[in-house]
Amino acid sequence: MSILERRLIREASFGLTGKLWQISWLYVLLLCCLASVGYVALYSAAGGAPEPFASKHILRFGFGLVLMICIAMVDIRVIARFSWLGYLAGVILLVLVLKMGHTGKGAERWINLGGMQWQPSELMKVMLVLAIAHWFHKASLEQMGNPLFLIPPAIAVVIPVVLILKEPNLGTAVITAAVGGVIFFAAGLRWWMLLLAGGGAVAALPIAYSHLHDYQRARITTFMHPESDPLGAGYNIIQSKIALGSGGMWGKGFLQGTQSHLNFLPEKQTDFIFTLFSEEFGLVGGLILMGLLAIIILGGLAMALRCRHQFGRLVALGLSMNFFMYVLVNIAMVTGAIPVGGVPLPLVSHGGTAMLTVMIGMGILMSVHVHRDVEFGEEREQV
Repeated sequence: MSILERRLIREASFGLTGKLWQISWLYVLLLCCLASVGYVALYSAAGGAPEPFASKHILRFGFGLVLMICIAMVDIRVIARFSWLGYLAGVILLVLVLKMGHTGKGAERWINLGGMQWQPSELMKVMLVLAIAHWFHKASLEQMGNPLFLIPPAIAVVIPVVLILKEPNLGTAVITAAVGGVIFFAAGLRWWMLLLAGGGAVAALPIAYSHLHDYQRARITTFMHPESDPLGAGYNIIQSKIALGSGGMWGKGFLQGTQSHLNFLPEKQTDFIFTLFSEEFGLVGGLILMGLLAIIILGGLAMALRCRHQFGRLVALGLSMNFFMYVLVNIAMVTGAIPVGGVPLPLVSHGGTAMLTVMIGMGILMSVHVHRDVEFGEEREQV
């Protein structure tokens, strides 16, 4: 029996039951634990009631969990085949947001589809990962050193970043650019090209600052001197720091957070959910939550390392980086390490689009893991 015949027999026997066994159920359990933390925090954010945040959160997670498992069953090669089509759909949705999107808090970020509000910029990050991973998965060493070969994927990153900036949504735009940059680097981008791109980005900062909206400039100024406007632009971060500090080592106890329950803490169910949790469960609780998030991120990176085909490696790395950037930006924001922006804590903050996007990404990540050994065509030379 030839090698090809043996491979065909092996893949034919790799049916639904086999794929279910291949799913990392420990990883699924970790995601369930994280969503449970979100339920507890959102229950507290509503003053000790499941409505209106916690019940919706757990229902959305249940739907997302089923969706994740369904996506994990789909052959990663099929997902790769439609990657650029998904990217195109994402760009179209971003354009529609600018034309007919719903305005909230001074920004057009949502679009009504099927009676529900969606934030296409969140889904676009997943589509971008798939598209540029597909571009690079067969690239040779010579192609990676050719600037002309890098222009199309670079344009593919710039287009959604610019459209997201126009909403405006600076935090998501930065995350999108960072995720794209990580895939470029992992695919074998030359160091001199990386340094050149980094230098260009630094040189462009004054120009970028001049094009920021007034409220975005105020956030940067407030980040440097929050006490200069304690009842205005600096209010959010000052209250967040007070809540974090008042939690102490062990916290004030469940439902006992004064800053959150007396409504001093703003956006406690979304952007500042980590602050609410840390006030009630203290430094220890915050570190445990951060440890759980870190294990999930490392689990995604481990799936990338175990994958035998380049497309899966790049996709798993990009999706893990996306999750990491969610966590990094949110926690750094509420602790005052970076300016405040509208980035949720994944599977913990209240929000339907962010939840759905994370679970779609996790489904694709799980598909990479389930189909980590499939033949994916000719691979490029190792960098």
